[in-house]
Amino acid sequence: MTKLLFDDSPEAHGHGKILGGGMVGTHAGDMIGEVALAIEMGADAVDIGKTIHPHPTLGESIGIAAEIAHGSCTDVPPVRK
Repeated sequence: MTKLLFDDSPEAHGHGKILGGGMVGTHAGDMIGEVALAIEMGADAVDIGKTIHPHPTLGESIGIAAEIAHGSCTDVPPVRK
């Protein structure tokens, strides 16, 4: 499981910078460096989502989490209302 946290304040205009993230699973520690780099460079969900994350890999979960936050993910069914 991967969770990314973004700034959603009105000043961010829907493209808030990443604030942090966490991962649980086998070899999750191998991917935390990508989240740390994204924080350091001030990346937003679009920046992370547009970064290549090969399939099927653990790193792909970072890209999918960013796409979900941005609302552009096509790999996850929409939330039922």
